[in-house]
Amino acid sequence: QMLARIEEAFAVKVVSEDKLRRFVADASHELRTPLTAIRGFSELHRQGAIKGEENTSELIRRIEDESVRMSSLVEDLLLLARLDQSPEMLMEPVDIGKLIKEAVESAKAARSTHEISIELESEDLFLLGDSIRIHQVIANLLANAQIHTPDGSKIIVSAGQNDLATYFSVSDNGPGISVESQERIFERFYRADLSRKRSGTEGTGLGLSIVDAVMKAHGGQVKVESELGRGAKFTLTFPIKDL
Repeated sequence: QMLARIEEAFAVKVVSEDKLRRFVADASHELRTPLTAIRGFSELHRQGAIKGEENTSELIRRIEDESVRMSSLVEDLLLLARLDQSPEMLMEPVDIGKLIKEAVESAKAARSTHEISIELESEDLFLLGDSIRIHQVIANLLANAQIHTPDGSKIIVSAGQNDLATYFSVSDNGPGISVESQERIFERFYRADLSRKRSGTEGTGLGLSIVDAVMKAHGGQVKVESELGRGAKFTLTFPIKDL
């Protein structure tokens, strides 16, 4: 029996180390992409291959875009590292309605391409949690819906509460997610179906991993429900805690 436990512990350690190696390799690859682009654009400019003010401005814009992408990736990596090391959240009363409205306003300001509506069971909804991280979770789900659905798609953010839990959901009427992708969608750097990716848009591949990590740190969970061609729904469940 002791030998079996040792073998089990060793197997878990091997799996953990394999995940870490894969994560480091993926992170290196993701960082290398914008760095390579920035270096290439800079080299073109240094060689004088870009002529004219308009073309130069476009080159600078593309360098800025890659820099922003790299900064976002580094910030997400640092946040995940902090959550892995110390998943404790700053627990305080959170006004759910206010938080959702702020996240939706920010999402609309970032991308005005979608119709986003809010459905609250009550205006008097509160939970005990880390308001900054919960805001980020909702923002990540909204950004995910905006990125992976066509312009003009409808997104609904809803929230409610019962005796056991407080729950949020972000749903869309986009192309949906395959069963295979649903099983892996919260893995770090996993990219879901190409059918859900709009041209010209790309996230860091860590947004949903952050959602999952923050929910676990709150003792809650996130799940996805979807059918191809019938949209997707992400539901966050927070256990009730005394305020």
